[in-house]
Amino acid sequence: MKSRWRKLPDLSATLIVLAVLRHGERPADLAAAYGVSHHSVRRWVKQVVTVLARMAPRLDRVLAARKRALTSTDDPIVLLDGTCIPVHTPTGRAEKQFWCPKHKAHHLRVITLTDHRGRLLWASAAQPARLHEATHAKRLHLPPRLRRHHLTVICDRFHTRLDDQPNTNPSVIVGRRACRNHTLTPAEKNTNALIARERVANEHAHAHLKNWRILHRLRRDWRRDATTLVRALLVLTHAEITR
Repeated sequence: MKSRWRKLPDLSATLIVLAVLRHGERPADLAAAYGVSHHSVRRWVKQVVTVLARMAPRLDRVLAARKRALTSTDDPIVLLDGTCIPVHTPTGRAEKQFWCPKHKAHHLRVITLTDHRGRLLWASAAQPARLHEATHAKRLHLPPRLRRHHLTVICDRFHTRLDDQPNTNPSVIVGRRACRNHTLTPAEKNTNALIARERVANEHAHAHLKNWRILHRLRRDWRRDATTLVRALLVLTHAEITR
């Protein structure tokens, strides 16, 4: 970020970047307020986001750190869930890929890993909402990686076929789904309630992440760099929570 030709000091540039990320301010408005070019503001934000994204933890390191941090009373589990990020309506053939049937709008989807205390551990690359969470997790080879670190993941009932070894060496815990020929027993209902209670921590983690208002609706220039942006905000969220 340091430059001898920048018109503003480092503190002012940092405040501008945080205003864009936290409050979703338009770069043109901030540029007019500080008397600089809006291209400069956009460049500063891109530079900071790129640097922070490189500090984001990778999946294998997160799982290894989670395994080392476990105590004798902790359960070796992590929580898996997905969250959608609204985007401006794309044009052309890409429009169908970003359409989310659940929200009836265009979104990007990110899957996250969270601990039982609601601390966001890892965020995946942002993918169009048409790609299902379970398919995305399979492409990342998540069950074998969890098994390698002796961890188990708790998911919602849409991930029933995520585990590749459900009978011999399971690494995914999901609830039971009712169907036409099978109604849930009281024990299965209690199990689903326990899993749902554990998964509440995911919502707290996603709420912390979405406090950054730039994620309320991504514009076209950020849609292409959504993965870098989410990883940068993950680092900032960790710094905010643990300060």
